[in-house]
Amino acid sequence: MKAQAFIADLHLTAQRPQAIALFCDFLAQAEGRLDHLYILGDLFEYWAGDDGADEAEFAPVVAALRAATRDGLAISVLHGNRDFLLGARFAELTGCRLLEDPHELTLFGTRTLISHGDALCTDDHEYQAMRKQFRDPHWQRQVLARPLAERIAMARALRQESGRATPAKDAAALDVNTAAASALLDRHGLRLLIHGHTHRPGEYPVPTAGGPAVRIVVGDWYEGSSVLIAGPAGHTLAAVTDLSRTIENVMRR
Repeated sequence: MKAQAFIADLHLTAQRPQAIALFCDFLAQAEGRLDHLYILGDLFEYWAGDDGADEAEFAPVVAALRAATRDGLAISVLHGNRDFLLGARFAELTGCRLLEDPHELTLFGTRTLISHGDALCTDDHEYQAMRKQFRDPHWQRQVLARPLAERIAMARALRQESGRATPAKDAAALDVNTAAASALLDRHGLRLLIHGHTHRPGEYPVPTAGGPAVRIVVGDWYEGSSVLIAGPAGHTLAAVTDLSRTIENVMRR
């Protein structure tokens, strides 16, 4: 039995080569130490379609994922709000498994729900309208029919627009709505939720019909490098640079 890890919001891009290097090093360190790695969305800053997987910007990440899965590390990926076009070819190239959001798993005896988390930010009505469009299969087919270069330009433009609009929004509207988190956990009859998206790492109480619950938020990889490590002895939010010590601690019975 080995530990399991959860990461989110790496936003990997050629403009941040240090983050790509850190992620590749993390995968190398994970070999033999982790059973399963869950990537909870926004692995990439943008993803314009699987036909862009061979682009120089993404090739090192795709190769590192492929090497890790070939060495026996199970890797599961949720779509984020920036890489919602990840598809079957990405899964084939990397050996990763794409999961539906939300996804239920059993984490060392505890039934647990994982999600990217953006669907729970229900107070941001403008974003939720965009999310509904971006996740629509018909809209995605129309977009993917366009030339790759056009899609890349479109994705970059959307990122720039988001960068301008987000600071003007109320901070509370950008966070998870507690009632939405409660309702989600109640629908699944669970009391532990792990997600990313908000870039606010920590553990937050959630009241549910079944009693007190917790949502654990995994942080982003901008200034730091947040990872949630879980084992038989519990779980810990830590920096990637503390991977070995953290795994040792959560594996102690």
